[in-house]
Amino acid sequence: MDEVRSPVVGAAEPGAAVALEAAAPGAAPRGRRSLGPVGLVVAGGLSVQFGAAVAIMLMPRAGALGVVTLRLVLAALVLLIICRPRLRGHSRADWGTVVAFGSVMAAMNILFYQAADRIPLGAAVTLEVLGPLALSVIVSRRLVNLVWAGLALAGVVLLSGGGFDRLDPVGAAFALAAGAMWAAYIVFSARTGRRFPQADGLALAMVVGALISLPLGIAESGARLIDPEILLLGLGVAVLSSVLPYTLELLALRRLPAQTFAVLMSLEPAIAAAAGFLVLHQALSTTDALAIALVIAASMGAVRTQARKAHGPVEPRVNAE
Repeated sequence: MDEVRSPVVGAAEPGAAVALEAAAPGAAPRGRRSLGPVGLVVAGGLSVQFGAAVAIMLMPRAGALGVVTLRLVLAALVLLIICRPRLRGHSRADWGTVVAFGSVMAAMNILFYQAADRIPLGAAVTLEVLGPLALSVIVSRRLVNLVWAGLALAGVVLLSGGGFDRLDPVGAAFALAAGAMWAAYIVFSARTGRRFPQADGLALAMVVGALISLPLGIAESGARLIDPEILLLGLGVAVLSSVLPYTLELLALRRLPAQTFAVLMSLEPAIAAAAGFLVLHQALSTTDALAIALVIAASMGAVRTQARKAHGPVEPRVNAE
């Protein structure tokens, strides 16, 4: 997998963020990279987990497919208003990439929410993240990357508590299928970021995903989808779970190779566990803490390895206000 390096869209706000000194020739100036691609991925993960919490509260009222429809349709509307993507001047290959990206996005969401409707969220995320981990192993060209992926996999399995045998098999199968779609999402998100300026490709792909999910959501939930309270909660899910994270991840994939991004995705179960502790006051066991440490170590190791490969040994730089 080739590295994805394109000019960064917009400047990051100054703050206490750690950025790696890994700029390629022609990359954005340092002042525009204060957040860095790693920060973009982590911020996207945090947004997804809070969005998932809202979605789970909404599912008993709107159904799993109804939540997916609200998420994608409202996210598409928000992105169309913000981005105002240009429809002319794109090749058949460009449109093919957008259609593939949108189709994968819809499938990933449909499968994941079907899983979350049957098995605990933490287990669903843990199984789903195996897709990006598999991608990192498949496309890796260095032995050390296999080590980082293996370490992350060990953390993910440890975080599961070894209880997969007690999960609903259909729910587990949906989660694994969602993981495969997540791996495909990473690939097509990177391609879309190369072919379209700003977040135009993401906005158009979101429309494709919305059109795919709409008849399914209507069939399951009907008029409940236009209930004002459900629409408001759905908008929150759309912004937190789609608009923000997908935009941040698309920008990150312009500056990170897909295999490094895939290993970073293993942070998702750790972020979910941390959100459960901070927001839902769910206690973390010693095993959970060890699992989180393994996953974070693997992710940071993968990033540092990639930075050394491209630019030699580098040190993190801390930007403070």
